[in-house]
Amino acid sequence: MNLQAKFALYNAITKITVILVLGLIILLSLETISSNHLDARLKKKRLKVIEHLNEKEIDSLVNNHQSFTDYNILKEEFIVLTEIKNVGKIDSTITFNTDRREIEGDVEIYRILNDQFEFSNKRYKLELGETMTSMVTIKKTIRFYTLIVLIIASLITLITDFAFANFILKPFYKIIDQKINKVNDPTHYNYTNIPTNTKDFKILDNSINSLMRKIADLFLLEKQFIANVSHELLTPISILSTRLENILDSENLTLEHEQKIFASLKTLNRLKIIINSLLLISKVENEQYIKQDEVSIKQKLIDIYEDLEDRITDKAIIYINHVKEDFSFIGNQALIHTLLINIINNAIKYNVKGGTITLSDEIKAENYILTIADTGIGMEKEIIRNAFKRFERANPDNEESFGLGLAIVNSIAKFHQLKINIHSEINKGSIIQIEFPILRNFIKTS
Repeated sequence: MNLQAKFALYNAITKITVILVLGLIILLSLETISSNHLDARLKKKRLKVIEHLNEKEIDSLVNNHQSFTDYNILKEEFIVLTEIKNVGKIDSTITFNTDRREIEGDVEIYRILNDQFEFSNKRYKLELGETMTSMVTIKKTIRFYTLIVLIIASLITLITDFAFANFILKPFYKIIDQKINKVNDPTHYNYTNIPTNTKDFKILDNSINSLMRKIADLFLLEKQFIANVSHELLTPISILSTRLENILDSENLTLEHEQKIFASLKTLNRLKIIINSLLLISKVENEQYIKQDEVSIKQKLIDIYEDLEDRITDKAIIYINHVKEDFSFIGNQALIHTLLINIINNAIKYNVKGGTITLSDEIKAENYILTIADTGIGMEKEIIRNAFKRFERANPDNEESFGLGLAIVNSIAKFHQLKINIHSEINKGSIIQIEFPILRNFIKTS
């Protein structure tokens, strides 16, 4: 989860929690609030009833058992007046209770006020009730709309928090994208600050700029160092090779000395190959090559077969080319050639005599996949994991291998944004798949 999502989620959770707690308090308080409100209304009505009571109304309520006031034809209220014994001290405490009452055949739930009072030396019990049906309906309506409001408030909170987090963090993602993700060459880095009012992001931007200046300086030093080292090493190697070859031309050279000179030339040649390979890896990783050639993979494989035909014939290898698609890739012609020839060369080198090399291709989703399979000695899982490391050899006993072939392949693949997968089993062979992206290039199907 990225920072923006975490920031928005944290704010949303805290606000939603507050909203839910407040909503829960409101919902739980509805019963108390409505009861208190109803009780207060009943108390006011009690005062009015007692103030306006006279002998005639008392006789009407007590003797005729009337239970409704004249103004309430919907049976929302009732008054019951009962004469009680005038014994002992009158209980002046007003009490409330909720109960079902049947009034003229209709059963309703009422909030009932109970009171006792004296009038004309007689004691009466007054029950003043008000229906709770409307109150229950109101409470249900309030609960429903409260839930709706809570849900809407939660959604608005989520949306606004996410939008606010996106607005606040926009400079941060610009810094990450433009100052880190899109930087391939430190020497072409853009040091212009990203506009922002947030102090922390300004510090981050300036820190990255400062770091990139140091990296650019080190990058230039490395390029210069590699150029100097390659020149300083390759020059004396060439001189030594020339001198040893001249010595070989001497007629007075003994067979023993001639063998030693051949061994020295072989060592110098190995050293020259290692230096050139490391120099190639360094140049590729430093992006000192341009990618503007249209490379036909099908044609490139035909050219490579012509280059390696003698080696394939010497080992009696069956070479099968099932490549059908005429796929063209925008990249560096020489580097793609090096990548493919290194993979096929390994398939020859580590194959058994009379083995098979099969080339095939397919288009899958947004990729063109080239597969190179062999029936060679295969590789263990540990070797596969370290296959792209420098000086890692599939067969440590093979003195002709320098362990740089797949390292070069890996550097060229990364330079062209290619993906390489290796599947291998001991004594069963290896399968190497190269995935070329289609969207950034183009394809022609024959």
